[in-house]
Amino acid sequence: MNNILENRTWRYATKKFDSTKKISNEKLELILEATRLSASSYGLQPYHFFVISNAEIKEKLRPVSWGQSQITDASHIIVFANVTDFGEELIDSHLENTSTTRNIPSEGLKGYGDFMKSKLLNLPEETKSVWTSKQTYIAFSNMIQAAAELKIDTCPIEGFESEAYNKILGLEEKNLNASVVLAIGYRSEEDETQHYAKVRRSKEELFTYI
Repeated sequence: MNNILENRTWRYATKKFDSTKKISNEKLELILEATRLSASSYGLQPYHFFVISNAEIKEKLRPVSWGQSQITDASHIIVFANVTDFGEELIDSHLENTSTTRNIPSEGLKGYGDFMKSKLLNLPEETKSVWTSKQTYIAFSNMIQAAAELKIDTCPIEGFESEAYNKILGLEEKNLNASVVLAIGYRSEEDETQHYAKVRRSKEELFTYI
């Protein structure tokens, strides 16, 4: 139980990564699998993750990320991209996967499928994009915590030009949009912010028991 709080106290938004230290494939795959298992509304997972270690791509992304050194120095950059628009295919694909995974007839899922379609398909495109972008943040948070469990550092990054990311990574033709970015790797000993006390609002301010 104490590890839960210990790991969350240990992690911080790493400002300077040690560029010589790389995450092992084993640990990276564990983090990605933990993220794949993340909750999402209806289980639809309307997003895609780009796991970037290529130095040239990272160099291209840094100028459109406010020049932040984390982009080039971290072991990997994870771009969380949300589906910008969708139709029945997103829901039908999920239903097919459910049918196969749980070994149940697809006919038995029709009612649930119709319910999802009634709630989602008539939404304006902009509303759909906002909703799918919110879904990325659920997975995003899970990745941060999974990394902390392995004592791997992260830095959440919202300071970037989404349209430039989309162009560099060719996301628009994939019906995707760069929603949020996570730099993961190992902190540099020179990063003074690792020694700062964690600042959070008190429980009395945050929680109301009813």
